Amino acid sequence: MQTIQLNTGAEMPMVGFGVFQMAPDVCERAVSEALEVGYRLIDTASSYKNEAAVGAAIRRSGISREELFVTSKVFVEDMGERKTRDAYLRSLDALGLDYLDLYLIHMPYGDVFGAWRALEALVREGRLRAIGVSNFQSDRILDLCQNIEIRPAIDQLELHPFYQRADELALLSELGICPQAWAPFAEGLNGLFTNPVLAAIAAAHGKSVAQVALRWNLQRGVPVLPKSTHRNRMVENFAVQAFTLTEAEMAQIATLDLARPQMFDPRSPAEVRRIYDYLNNPVLTTLQ
Repeated sequence: MQTIQLNTGAEMPMVGFGVFQMAPDVCERAVSEALEVGYRLIDTASSYKNEAAVGAAIRRSGISREELFVTSKVFVEDMGERKTRDAYLRSLDALGLDYLDLYLIHMPYGDVFGAWRALEALVREGRLRAIGVSNFQSDRILDLCQNIEIRPAIDQLELHPFYQRADELALLSELGICPQAWAPFAEGLNGLFTNPVLAAIAAAHGKSVAQVALRWNLQRGVPVLPKSTHRNRMVENFAVQAFTLTEAEMAQIATLDLARPQMFDPRSPAEVRRIYDYLNNPVLTTLQ
């Protein structure tokens, strides 16, 4: 299994398994199957409401804890030094684990600096192995790094052929922070799975468009978090480390960049309002 070394020295799998929008019963089955397929990185979050299901699947697998890389995230309502620490302990309890390999601030809103101090303290106490952020664009990540002691290991971002973010990846490299791609298929938006450029490249390699999209990010040094509830697709998504795209094919994919978010723009006032509307009225508001 291909891994990447984080700035903590830890090795993280390049291909992980995401569980966003999976109901608990579906999530437990899917994670169990993913672990059987060979995935060793499982990515969840408190806001997904399925941490307990992930933990149950891990226990049922019989795989030793040391073989696994488990990530969760703290959401906006739990930003702040005390609240973030408490949220982390609740996540551990839900997962039934003694520690997490990676814990992320899910959104760049609220008392981020207080939350970060809590994460740094948990690292020093040995209760957390690595810390990072999600959805922090260049200005936010740079500002954060100027005001903290432990630098993020990961910035989890929307990264796919329609939103390639080369300048942001260059800054993360300069800062020693690893990018990680959520929604590497853009959830099928803009016809990704039928895109003629990606389809032609896939046909040339005898692969699927999904495999090409994942392989493209991997060759840029970006770990990926595909998700699926179908075992055959889990197998397909995991089997992306045995072929290589040519420089010409990588250049073709570069032409697909629309240079803007396709799913979530953390700088958009409408998105910020939607997040806080969700916190105030979770039954009436959907959360991406």
